[in-house]
Amino acid sequence: MERKDLEKLLKGVKSGKMSIPEVLDRLGSSYESLGFATLDVGRETRTGVSEVIFGEGKTPAQIVSIAEALYKRKKRFLATRVPEGVYDLVKRAVPSARYNEAARVIVAGSQRRRAKGRIAIVSAGTSDMPVAEEAAATAEFLGNRVQRIYDVGVAGLHRLFGHLPKLKGASVIIVVAGMEGALASVVSGLVNAPVIGVPTSVGYGASFKGISSLLTMLNTCSPGVTVVNIDNGFGAAVSASLINTKRSKA
Repeated sequence: MERKDLEKLLKGVKSGKMSIPEVLDRLGSSYESLGFATLDVGRETRTGVSEVIFGEGKTPAQIVSIAEALYKRKKRFLATRVPEGVYDLVKRAVPSARYNEAARVIVAGSQRRRAKGRIAIVSAGTSDMPVAEEAAATAEFLGNRVQRIYDVGVAGLHRLFGHLPKLKGASVIIVVAGMEGALASVVSGLVNAPVIGVPTSVGYGASFKGISSLLTMLNTCSPGVTVVNIDNGFGAAVSASLINTKRSKA
């Protein structure tokens, strides 16, 4: 249910034109069953973030059906971790859909922009770009201005310093890094914005598919860093979007 629809219901109760049981019945309809899935179409009203399709583990037909249903209601949808080849099927159902191949993300439309601030997304290496792009595509879908700063990891730290003005102007920063994951601590020590660290599974054997970078970020000595799960660019972008929106309203 859209915010304007919820406001209409509340005004109906206030004016006496609607009873509380009637409103509860209407609110209970803010989901849609597709048989194999139940769409939480009221999620954006409750949380500020609309439901997103997690493509991994779903069949192509299921992804297409959910995307079509969400687009019919909202004129937008975001699907992450989309298997190769599914985009063509989605495109037939929703012609405005766009595909970010690096991120494995399909997007159609976006939420309206609610934040004045900017989210900077920093990647340590080019190999971290798929996760960084998932974060960027998600943040943009959620209505944020996004600035990408890629391939500035600690092996050549001087590359980062040329971007300091951009970093200092950001409302929140997402740092995506594999290997030892030190870049999040470095960035946090240079800025006064919240930093969200995203460890990636990039690295050789002893990186344990991202556990080494996860532990580095969790053990940071910089108090401004929070950390999401390995390769979770989506989760980082949602958190960054909520922070950016709140800071814009402050």
